[in-house]
Amino acid sequence: MRPEYDLAALGPGVRGKYAGRLKDTVLVALRPEIAEAFPTSDAVNEALRVVMKAGAAMRRPTPVRKRSSAAKRS
Repeated sequence: MRPEYDLAALGPGVRGKYAGRLKDTVLVALRPEIAEAFPTSDAVNEALRVVMKAGAAMRRPTPVRKRSSAAKRS
């Protein structure tokens, strides 16, 4: 720091002063080409919601297995 700064005038530091603002935030690093295509967090979230919906639509229910003949006799 420069000698002309008066550290006493700054007062005591407060640890985690702004941490509450990020309590429901998950930070991820995007590659530059992805960040260019999705410049805001809202754009990223909307794209991911579309992918999630498409994935849910593509899933098929698990087929019901027929019981074996040995299980039927029991």
